Amino acid sequence: MTETYDVIIVGSGAGGGTLAHALAGSGKRILLLERGDFLPREMDNWAPKPVFVDGKYISADTWFDQDGKPFQPQVHYFVGGATKLYGAALYRLRPGDFGEIKHASGISPAWPLSYDDFEPWYSKAEQLYQVHGNGGEDPTEGHRSQPYPAPAVSHEPRIQEIYEDLAKGGYHPFHAPCGIMLDEADRPRSACIRCAWCDGYPCLVHAKADAEVIAVRPLLDRPNVTLLTGAEVTRLETDASGRTVTGVAVTRNGDREVYHGDIVAVSAGAANSAKILLNSASDAHPHGLANRSDQVGRNYTFHNCKAIVALSREKNDTTFQKTLGVNDFYFATKDYDWPMGNIQMVGKSNAEAMRGEQPEKTMFAPGWTLSDVAAHAVDFWLTTEDLPVPENRVTTDKDGHVHLAYSPTNGEEADRLYGELKKILNHVGMAAHHVLRKNFYADMDIPLAGCAHQAGTCRFGADPATSVLDVNCKAHEVDNLYVVDTSFFPSIGAVNPGLTAMANALRVGDHILSRIA
Repeated sequence: MTETYDVIIVGSGAGGGTLAHALAGSGKRILLLERGDFLPREMDNWAPKPVFVDGKYISADTWFDQDGKPFQPQVHYFVGGATKLYGAALYRLRPGDFGEIKHASGISPAWPLSYDDFEPWYSKAEQLYQVHGNGGEDPTEGHRSQPYPAPAVSHEPRIQEIYEDLAKGGYHPFHAPCGIMLDEADRPRSACIRCAWCDGYPCLVHAKADAEVIAVRPLLDRPNVTLLTGAEVTRLETDASGRTVTGVAVTRNGDREVYHGDIVAVSAGAANSAKILLNSASDAHPHGLANRSDQVGRNYTFHNCKAIVALSREKNDTTFQKTLGVNDFYFATKDYDWPMGNIQMVGKSNAEAMRGEQPEKTMFAPGWTLSDVAAHAVDFWLTTEDLPVPENRVTTDKDGHVHLAYSPTNGEEADRLYGELKKILNHVGMAAHHVLRKNFYADMDIPLAGCAHQAGTCRFGADPATSVLDVNCKAHEVDNLYVVDTSFFPSIGAVNPGLTAMANALRVGDHILSRIA
C-alpha cells in the first residue's frame, strides 16, 4: 500500500495528538498513526480492581531490564496515549528548571531554550487543555502572559483544613493546576462530575482534558486528517543519503504497510520513540536513525517518586482530592543545599485498590479494616528530579525489543523530601509514624515498570555531538524528521511533564506550519 501525506505523526498522546491539533487547520494532509485503539467506555473504567489490581488497560508489552529480566511496563496504547489514564496534573516547569541545577547526585543540565521561550506556549497549552488554577500562589512559579482559563478546582472541606493549617505553619500551599472540564459555577451543565476516579482511571464521561478528547476527537471529521488505529510503526526508511525519511513502515492487522510523508514526527513516548529510531538502522545510519551522536536512547529519566498515605484520626471524606500542592522544597532551602522536589495530592485511597497491601497499612489502629484505613487516608505524591545519566538508557536487541538500563539518582533528596512531608503533617494532626509508603499505584516488583513520566531519550540542543534534535525538535541528521514528545527533554524537573510536552508540541507545530505553508 502506498499513501502520501504532508505530515505523518506517530502517536496520538500529549505530543502527537497536540501536534496534530496544531497542524490540522492548515488543510494539509495529515496521517495520525496510533498503535492502540480507542479506549473502551465501560463501567470498568471506574472500578479499582480492573484498573489497579488486574491492570486491564496496561499494554501487553514485554520489556527487559539491564540484566535481561523481562517485565511488563505500565504503558498505555490508546488514542490519547498515556493521557487517557493520567491524573491531569498540568504543571509548568519552573523557570529555574531551564537552567543548570546542582543536585546531590550531580548536575541537571540547562536547556537550550529558556522559560521565557516556552511561556507563550504554556499559555496556549493551558487554554487548549482547559487547565484550572490560581496564578501567583506558588512562589516558585514563573510569570504568565495569560491567566489560567478556568478558576482553580476548589478544596473540599478536609483539604481546605489542611491548606489553612499549612499556611498557618508558614508553608505556601497552592491550588494544583488540573485539566478537567469542570464548571463549579454551573454543576448541572458541567461535563466533569467531580468524581473520585480521575487519577489513574480512564474518564467514563470524557470530562478529563486528555489528548483524545481535547486534541484528536475534534479533528476526526476533517477531510484532511486521517487516523489509523492498530498501526504500530516498526521502522523508518530513508533515501540512500540518510537525510530524508522516505517511508514509515507499519504493522497493522498482521500486514506490513508503508506510508510516505513530506514530514515525519515521532511521538511514541520516550522509550518507544527511541526504539523506533534504533530499529531504523541502515547503511547511512548504522547505529540507529539520527544517532551519530550515540545519544538516542540515553539519558532516560522518569522521576524519583513516592506515593504516600497519611492516616489521620479524623475521617477524610474527600471525593476529588487532587487540589493541593506544596513547592516549598522544590529548590534548595536555607536548611538544605539541594533541591528536594514537589509535593502534591493524588487520588483518594479506597479499600479495593489497597487490597493486598502489607499489614502495616492497618497498624494505625488495631482492628481497623482496609475500609477504615482508606476512610482516614490522605494521599500524597512526592516527586524528586532524577538526573539524565547517559548510562540510563533504552537499547534494543536483534528482535527489536526494548531493553531499559536504569539506576536511580537523587535518593538522598527524595528521602529528605519524605522527611519534610512528615514534618509538614505535624501541622495538620498526622503524626510521623502514621505516614506510610504505598505501592498500589504500581504493583510491579521493579521500579522500571512505573514509566508514566518517562523522558529524555532524544534530547534537543544546539550541538549535534551531544544531542539528537535541534531546538525545533528536528533531528540534526535528518531533514524531515521530528521527535515531538517528552523524548526531547534535556532534564525533567520535578513536576509532571505533560503540560511541557503539550506546550512544546504547539511550539513545534508552529515551526512545521512555517515549513509546509
